[in-house]
Amino acid sequence: MAEAYERFRPGYPVELFDLVTAYAGMPVPAALEIGAGTGKATRLFARRGVAVTATEPDRAMLAELRKHVPARVRTVRAAFEDLRTGERYGLVYAAAALHWTDPEGRWARIAALLEPAGVFASFGGPIRPADPAVEEAVRAARAPFLESDEVPSPDGTSPGDAMQWPGTELRQSEWFTDVRQAVIARRLTSSARDYVGHLSTVSAYLVLPAREREQVFARIAQALPETVEVVADLTVHLARRR
Repeated sequence: MAEAYERFRPGYPVELFDLVTAYAGMPVPAALEIGAGTGKATRLFARRGVAVTATEPDRAMLAELRKHVPARVRTVRAAFEDLRTGERYGLVYAAAALHWTDPEGRWARIAALLEPAGVFASFGGPIRPADPAVEEAVRAARAPFLESDEVPSPDGTSPGDAMQWPGTELRQSEWFTDVRQAVIARRLTSSARDYVGHLSTVSAYLVLPAREREQVFARIAQALPETVEVVADLTVHLARRR
């Protein structure tokens, strides 16, 4: 699974780093990453001089991460709820990982890891075919197994609302202020095989029984053209510790 994450999940553009640092309004010397996976976001920040502490509970993910990041990146094998660093950071961020954290006390724990006026950032988004006809073909292929392969909003926010989760929760939190939401538009091109490979890392498919997972991937592969243009927009949420 770690190798699949590394192979099939796209990296993050420099525009994301620029957006986060512009919001911070000053250099960010050190950051803590929640659920780093194989380090796709880690390397974006570390290669631009940020001292990143990458936390991840899965041993194989961390082993893969260490192959791709600068040696100065510090790694901690721990779930977010089990972190006991005793340190505070100018930036805490989560790349498509925040929905895995326990909602109970989530914002107080994040605030405790931030310096006063420190920045929290969360970013991610689904990857889907850009061609509506291809998207419909994929939807029909997976329909016997899954109604949707997207992660539903943890707080029930409608996809059509102007402010999406976790911005909705951040606005209500006593710990954060100046909550902002931005979108970085991305269009990527993938082979059909790599697109299905990406789906193999999506949690909605991972929870299916192995036999059903094989069947749905076979159906989707048959529905795809040889080359798939995908929408891979990043929704970014930013907030500042009070």
